[in-house]
Amino acid sequence: MATTAESALATLRVLPDRIGVVVTDHLMPGCSGLGLVQQIRATDNWVPVIVLSGLLEAESEYQGLDVIFRVKPFPPPELIELVRSSLNRSDKRRGAA
Repeated sequence: MATTAESALATLRVLPDRIGVVVTDHLMPGCSGLGLVQQIRATDNWVPVIVLSGLLEAESEYQGLDVIFRVKPFPPPELIELVRSSLNRSDKRRGAA
């Protein structure tokens, strides 16, 4: 839905109730996945975030940010299931809010 961190953040600001899960890469042009997650968490603690990376050692950077971290390559069927379960988690968190 978004091709840059900036457009992802703008979408979250404009349509917060329409975003059920964020899937991002750790390394991106312009803004790292860590920077994106930190900005999301500064304003939004309920949206599930999935971070994908080819760098196993990057996982430690996300401690305390409530993300699901997976190392690539990550099989598409497993990613689809992870997104589905995260959407269910998102729906439950919204219902509790």
